[in-house]
Amino acid sequence: MMIAKTTLRIFLFAVVLNLVLIGNPLEAQPARDPHTAGYVAAKELPDGEVPSPDSLGNFIIGPTHNPAPEMILNAHVPQGTIYQFTMNSQDSKIYPGIAREPHTFGTEDSTDHAKLIVTTSHPAPYLRHVEVYVPRQYIAGTAAPFIVGADGPDHQLFTALDNLIDEHKVPVMIAISVGNGSGDAQGSERGLEYDAMSGLYAEFIEQEVLPLVESKCHVKLSKDPDARATMGGSSGGSCALIMAWYHPELYHRVLTYSGTYINQQWPFNPETPHGAWEFHEHLIPNSALKPLRIWMEVGDRDLLNPNVMRDNMHDWVVANEKMAKVLAEKGYPYQFVFARNAWHVDNKVRQQTLPEALEWLWKDYQPAKITPQ
Repeated sequence: MMIAKTTLRIFLFAVVLNLVLIGNPLEAQPARDPHTAGYVAAKELPDGEVPSPDSLGNFIIGPTHNPAPEMILNAHVPQGTIYQFTMNSQDSKIYPGIAREPHTFGTEDSTDHAKLIVTTSHPAPYLRHVEVYVPRQYIAGTAAPFIVGADGPDHQLFTALDNLIDEHKVPVMIAISVGNGSGDAQGSERGLEYDAMSGLYAEFIEQEVLPLVESKCHVKLSKDPDARATMGGSSGGSCALIMAWYHPELYHRVLTYSGTYINQQWPFNPETPHGAWEFHEHLIPNSALKPLRIWMEVGDRDLLNPNVMRDNMHDWVVANEKMAKVLAEKGYPYQFVFARNAWHVDNKVRQQTLPEALEWLWKDYQPAKITPQ
């Protein structure tokens, strides 16, 4: 099995944040009890099981996380083609590039604990890597369903799709794994792309990435939002929901691991002053139901307050529990997995659950009649 480099980078970033910012090693993260008062009621599954792709609601898994069979490369199933290309920041009209100076973070605004002051961010170039998975079963000239993933490349996703497509558990779909523009959190290019509460990143994908995918990979991508999905972990996870929330005419399906539904937006936006915490605080409860289908996961040892802010809006477990609560109250089709013995974007949990998550995500998909152009 190939461990996705991105998953390891996110995990290591979590360690660094805890060590550098609050002196709290990841090992000291408290193991949260999913039956805590205020958490959503959830069905506890036998160890080693994952929820059925036919089910909705809240589930508890663990503590053993063995990889699903679909996460193992199988030479007997058709293997998709992987295309690779890079995107230079100087060619982007939307994200020309920023960076935060190394070993700096920011200071808490003395007048508002929810605001972080960052003075060390400045324009900076980047090179973005993109990998595109095209299944062997793709029929040239047809408009294909697809999934856009953050923090690429994601070879685990490609392996899962090889097997799931062969098993007819997901549609014949293209996967677009987009690298971030470097850095993390407030003041960085990745933070600007993934944590900003706006439709800008979805517009960047639509205007600057997808046309390159079609031209360089010789594919046609569906315009049907029901045939389009987003996915990611950590800030890439909240980004996946942000894309669909602000542009439901583009995306209807969202898959997130350890979603950063906390207060990490920068620059400050008075329309969403608490960043992605606003999803469960105001946006979802106070907005009309959107045509979204959402799969989420959080680990019992996920992140808790890994920065200098003390605004009570930096607990990943609480944030994801609140997300599950408001999604249920609003009537969204969703599945929420609480994983025992699991860290932030836990790689073992991902290998155990990704096939089921993808199958669940596409369970209600009704493909249009395929007509080659």
